Parts: sequence; C-alpha cells; structure tokens
Amino acid sequence: MSSREQIIAEMKQRVYEANLELPQYGLVKLTWGNVSEINRKLGVIVIKPSGVKYEKMTADQMVVTDLVGNPLEANSMNPSSDLPTHVVLYQSFEQIKAIVHTHSTNSVMWAQAGRDLPAYGTTHADAFYGKIPCTRQLTETEVKEAYEKNTGHVIVETFQERKLKANEIPGVLVYGHGPFTWGETPAKAVENSLILDEICLMAKENEQINPAIHEIPQYLLDKHYYRKHGAHAYYGQG
Repeated sequence: MSSREQIIAEMKQRVYEANLELPQYGLVKLTWGNVSEINRKLGVIVIKPSGVKYEKMTADQMVVTDLVGNPLEANSMNPSSDLPTHVVLYQSFEQIKAIVHTHSTNSVMWAQAGRDLPAYGTTHADAFYGKIPCTRQLTETEVKEAYEKNTGHVIVETFQERKLKANEIPGVLVYGHGPFTWGETPAKAVENSLILDEICLMAKENEQINPAIHEIPQYLLDKHYYRKHGAHAYYGQG
C-alpha cells in the first residue's frame, strides 16, 4: 500500500468511526447525518455515502472525492447529498479539517425557529465564543438552482457579514434546516455537534424557567473559552 493509499485508508476509518458516533450520541435518526474530513495537501475529501444505514455501513464504503466533490475511486458509492455544502465550507474556512451535519432534535428546534443561540452559560462558553448564528432563509431561487451549494454559501455569508471566526464558533444553525459543526478532526467535529445540541436544549429550558434570562457577561465568556482555547489555555493535561 502506498503512503497516499494509507492516508486515505486512515481517513476512511476516522470518518466511519465519527459517523457511527452520531447515532450513539442520539444525534441522528434513520440516515439523517454525515461526517467528512479533508486533506488539502493530498487533495481529497472523505465523506459518508448517501442514504446508507449506520448499522450496515463499513469503513471501505466511505466515499473519496477531490476538493470540488468529484469521486476518485472506481465503483464508489454516491457521496452524501450534503457534500456540496461541505465543499463550500472547506473552500471558505481553510482552518477546518472535518465537518458534521445532523438533524439533531434540539439544534433543529432553534434552526426552525430562525434564532441565534445565546450564550447563557459556561457550558456554551467552553466550546463556542459567543452566540451561535442562525443563517437567513435561502431564497426560492437559491433552493431551486443549487440547494446544497447555496446552503454552504449562506453559512459563509453569515460568518462574513457578522465578522465571526469559524475557529472560535465551530458551528452554525441553518434557518429551517439544521446544524453544521466543524473541527480539527472528525471526532472533534462530532463533539461540537453534541455540545451544540445539549446547549440548545439547555437554552430552551432556560427560557422556560426564566423568560427574562440574559446572556452571561463577556468576562465570564472570556474566562471559560480561553481557559480551553488559545496560547494561554490551561484546562486538561496539556
């Protein structure tokens, strides 16, 4: 096996294992989710095949494409229908290396409500540096012409217009659709998806308990985010 083949085989294994974590964590039902990983130096993306049940999926079924989404292996399965969204995000957010999309219940509630997710507590601040944005609704033309690709574009538009950094807020809610998260590895992107769904549930219940709730102050957001991220992080064992 060549070094290229070995790298791709390892990518397939990581993407496969990360995809299996989605139902294990209760983030997907049926086949409503996908994970991908990119290797820009090698020029490949590996992503879940479209519509394959998790309990029947194998690592060698993960689909390998080039950086614009063209399959590279003979007789490969069809890639996830969300691949064009992943491609746009990889092209626009050069620091991210893996992406997760789910229809997890709590995150979808906020996406369908068309609301940003406020930072109400430190659980949120540990992973996301501020409120998590909800995009605008796609137009009828955007949906008809290139739905999945334009989903990526509306995410990028949201981050650009609000001057947000993808490495500081590793997730987004797509209006009427659901969440996308990303990270340094497929496992980290899944972790961010799990955290997002948990804090969506917490926020919903917070607003029921106290309709007058406010976001945490900036100094507390800073403390919790930067103790886990950046040059002066000190959480964990290094």
